[in-house]
Amino acid sequence: MAPSIRKAGGAPRPGSSGRLRLRGRRFGPGRLLVAAAVLAGMTATMAPPTSAASAERQQQRTVTYVANSDSDTVSVIDAATDTVAATIPVGDGPAGLALTPGGTRVYVANADSNDVSVIDTSSNAVIATIPVGGTPLDVAVSPGGARVYVADFSSNTVSVINTSTNTVIGTVPVGSAPSGLAVTPGGTRVYVANFSSGDVSVISTSSNAVTATIPVGNGPVEVAVTPGGTRLYVANFISDDVSIINTASNTVTGTIPVGAAPRALDVTPGGTRVYVANSGSNDVSVINTATGTVGTTIPVGDSPRGLAITPSGSRVYVANDLSGNASVISTSTNTVTSTIALGNGPFGVDSGLVPE
Repeated sequence: MAPSIRKAGGAPRPGSSGRLRLRGRRFGPGRLLVAAAVLAGMTATMAPPTSAASAERQQQRTVTYVANSDSDTVSVIDAATDTVAATIPVGDGPAGLALTPGGTRVYVANADSNDVSVIDTSSNAVIATIPVGGTPLDVAVSPGGARVYVADFSSNTVSVINTSTNTVIGTVPVGSAPSGLAVTPGGTRVYVANFSSGDVSVISTSSNAVTATIPVGNGPVEVAVTPGGTRLYVANFISDDVSIINTASNTVTGTIPVGAAPRALDVTPGGTRVYVANSGSNDVSVINTATGTVGTTIPVGDSPRGLAITPSGSRVYVANDLSGNASVISTSTNTVTSTIALGNGPFGVDSGLVPE
């Protein structure tokens, strides 16, 4: 096991060890260690729906997927009933995961077996396993679904997967200890949070090369881009804040203090709020994007480290690592409306529309 490293500034925060965790292990700056991260990807611009497309959309259902890192499984939550409909065995130490835009596949980063499981959502079964770099922690899918990007934490790289063949077609060197990533809505760039180097790498998807590096807070672990693609929010695990990046200039335009050890975040479909899971203070901060301030703080389970908002924007699913469950937040009231038992060590979360 890797040795433990405390957060900078002294003793750990209440309610947390003050460290990132994966399968009982910890990591921190300057070490080649194992850690945590979760999920991203936005939909591409589409033409106005035809009547046939509308009918097809009516035959979709909202499903939330949660990776259980200590059980080596993925829980499938039916959002209509908030119950677990299936449990799928995957690789060793599943971390981040992402649903494809069409809702037919889920890609799961398995941190301990150094591969990605591909789940068929119609059968809830793994149909392929793709070897990637060392300690993959997060995945993001391009808007068209043709590419999947994987943050390889211990290799300091991003693996690029062709989804038509489910093979790695490129490897991009990034910063130190990449742990979270997101693709812009236009699909032209990938933003990668590098935990140990304290920065965000910007990858051009046309060249699969880093075109910019943006210094942020201490211990960046997760990123989320707004629906319009104009801003990026970065969760800084050690400095207990969120950096705001202007994607036109690739510069930090603001920093927002949140709870202790922010581990995951997501933006509402309308772009008006950002929900941040704080693993050290056992709560979720709700950021008003117009003012750049936290308006509400919502208590959840023990050590929340994954979070996703439903396509409708009406609910937020929060994976609570040490509680072994998910808290469901209503965005209209910003209160927890239900709690769902899951496997051990719930981690990455994604929610989307899946064909009936």
